[in-house]
Amino acid sequence: MLKANRHKISLAFLFVLIFILCLINNHSIYARYDYDLISKIDSSLQKLTSIQHEIKDIHPFLEDLNPIAIYEKDSLFIFDINPANKRYEFIKRAPAPFLMPKKIRASFPLETYFNKPACIVTKDIFDSLDGYITIFHEFIHCRQFLTVEQKLKNNLKIAQIASKENNYSWEITHPFPYEDTTFVNDYSSFINAADANDSSSVLKLRNALKEHLKLIDYEYMVWVEWKEGFARLIENKIRKKFNLIENRYGEQIPYNRISFYYGGEKFIYFLIKIHPDLYTNMENLFYKMFNPSNKE
Repeated sequence: MLKANRHKISLAFLFVLIFILCLINNHSIYARYDYDLISKIDSSLQKLTSIQHEIKDIHPFLEDLNPIAIYEKDSLFIFDINPANKRYEFIKRAPAPFLMPKKIRASFPLETYFNKPACIVTKDIFDSLDGYITIFHEFIHCRQFLTVEQKLKNNLKIAQIASKENNYSWEITHPFPYEDTTFVNDYSSFINAADANDSSSVLKLRNALKEHLKLIDYEYMVWVEWKEGFARLIENKIRKKFNLIENRYGEQIPYNRISFYYGGEKFIYFLIKIHPDLYTNMENLFYKMFNPSNKE
């Protein structure tokens, strides 16, 4: 009986030992993988820092770098700037909050990192200069979030409704009437008028859009134009500096959400030629886009 118990104890100990060894081995594999990934990303982030030095005079939002999270194997590898040496450093590996696209390009606050807004991408973003410029597009959204975004949202009916319904994806999923004939005609004419610097037509067509659309649809249109249109404008300024082709994605009919990136950029460019101060005043820019007829 005693020998049998000792045998059982020995087997149990052996299984525990094997389990521990497997854990150590797996941890070692993951540690080696993490180290290789972090090392590769680190060199890419230093290149990003070098590019930032070349473009930071384009707009004040580019004067500071923001956290970057690399989505890999259902995890986020989070990097941030060390204030002491102005270099990116690996902060931690955290579980991704949800299943993300294979080539995600986004920005949002990270709950696992003090709710700081970050650029979330996959590592292939560093394969080309275009990818680096996309990161700066997302950085503009980080700066919008850190400055006036929430204040502006609080005054929008569409955001208030979404908040009550716990709808956190309204900025992407709102069912805007993109195929409405009147909208399509007026928005096409508006873009052409803005491109031609035709002030009277721009004002007339924006008023027509405001009268025709439901309030929440008009708010949605202006919100995406402001948020994404400005990021697109800065992106294209960077692309021009490096002699890259302008990003005009969204100009074609049928219209969709990306069309407001294109139309928003055209509208902002039109407005800042008349009111240069709007280039660095995000709050006033939004309200001018919302009500361009306002003389203030």
